[in-house]
Amino acid sequence: MFSLQDKHSFALPVYGSDVHLISEPEHLSDVQWTEDSVILGEGSNTIFTADFAGQLILNRLMGHQIEKEPTGYEVILAAGENWHYWVETLVRQGIAGLENLALIPGSVGATPVQNIGAYGVEVAKFIRSVRGVDLSSQQPFELLADECKFGYRDSIFKQPGYQSYFITDVTFFFPHDWKPCLDYPDLSGLPSDSSAEQIFEQVVEVRQRKLPDPKVLPNAGSFFKNPIVGRTTLRRLLQRHPDLRYFELDENLVKLAAAWLIDQTGLKSLRVGGAGVHQRQALVLVNAREASGQDVIDLALQVRKQVYQRFGVTLEPEVRLLNSQGSIVL
Repeated sequence: MFSLQDKHSFALPVYGSDVHLISEPEHLSDVQWTEDSVILGEGSNTIFTADFAGQLILNRLMGHQIEKEPTGYEVILAAGENWHYWVETLVRQGIAGLENLALIPGSVGATPVQNIGAYGVEVAKFIRSVRGVDLSSQQPFELLADECKFGYRDSIFKQPGYQSYFITDVTFFFPHDWKPCLDYPDLSGLPSDSSAEQIFEQVVEVRQRKLPDPKVLPNAGSFFKNPIVGRTTLRRLLQRHPDLRYFELDENLVKLAAAWLIDQTGLKSLRVGGAGVHQRQALVLVNAREASGQDVIDLALQVRKQVYQRFGVTLEPEVRLLNSQGSIVL
């Protein structure tokens, strides 16, 4: 048995019996895909709620390539590379685009799967293609950005039939014609001509101030997605909650601030066993004191139930929850 406590940032004391570490592409030919297999990067968006009986495949591929083109930079990053390291490295080298996505924990390979986003920017905007190997057939694949079916914290890699897609590298393109994205309140105080480096520093400062460090207080970042609702639902909510926090998406849809919904329900600092709602950022659930997997599940269900009772809005998990056999749905 292998401890998985250091393989996921929520750090629950669970174990696995079949762990494969992939540090070279050649290692992939030794993997036989099974229905209970799970591919994992740094585990910053995954919570093992129980000992895992399936096959765990750890992506530790490293490497990079940067090419300057007439209209921008093409950057190829291996999937096991640390995301924040490369955000900072590129910004310091004068390659702008990812500064709003600073300090998001996890590996490069996880970014297209989740279509990570923060402060008005989603990574899909900069992805050219995603390459890898379908472990169920051992066939290589390359998907262009529009084939990845990116959505809000979603992609084709989350859909049935694609769980066996092991990402080896991601190709990004960053145009020379860059403009800062300062739409979110935490960035709106910056000058309109701010550099990518200034935005990077601001994002890092805000995230360090608002969000707990997983190495100090174990967590998996935002536990729930921000709910997307239609205009009819928005009007209903505003009648009862005129100070509701939301963000415009298009003429038909808006995105509600899940942290505000949880906070207004009075759930900050709520504890269930060793799991709790973070006192400064209600969207983050934490392993406050030797939490069990059941503590986390019970806490999440309680938060979701109370938010629904107050607002009539259902919160969906952003994190991936696993039990002994694989993914579970709350």
